[in-house]
Amino acid sequence: MRTFIRNYVPGGTFFFTVVTYDRRPFLTDALARACLHRAIQATRDKWPFEVIAISLLPEHFHTVWALPYHDCDFSIRMQKVKEAFTKGYLSGGGREGTPTPSQAASGRRAVWQPRFWEHTVRDQADLKRCVDYVHWNPAKHGLVTRVADYPWSTYLRYVRLGEYAGDWGQEDPCPGFNMPE
Repeated sequence: MRTFIRNYVPGGTFFFTVVTYDRRPFLTDALARACLHRAIQATRDKWPFEVIAISLLPEHFHTVWALPYHDCDFSIRMQKVKEAFTKGYLSGGGREGTPTPSQAASGRRAVWQPRFWEHTVRDQADLKRCVDYVHWNPAKHGLVTRVADYPWSTYLRYVRLGEYAGDWGQEDPCPGFNMPE
């Protein structure tokens, strides 16, 4: 069995990629968006973290989180977000995929792929690359031609804060920087 090594840094900032089971494209549906919002909020209430950036695509999402200075456990936070989402989504009428026999035997639901991908942000330049990548991702996947036209990301918040010009993202802002999709 493969061993996953996580880089737990107290007070760290982390980039995540989280993918739906079998890459089923439902995350931008109204129910899924509402459930994810509630799941993140409920998790933050018990295990605080700051959402620096997020972009929700149909079958995956990217997000950058900053943890409190004394805390490094991003895994419990992501686990709780996925659990709360799954519970709310399925009870709200959302449908899961077909679980494998081993998933069914262990009681796991076929909503998310197991685990998630994480990258520890090293410095301010790396943070900028990660946030740019989060915001550029809908254009990268051909969902929009203008990043400003994508409704499910924090991009417009960054425009309001003056971090980006309204026409930012006409070209790939981080060529060669490819986080797992």
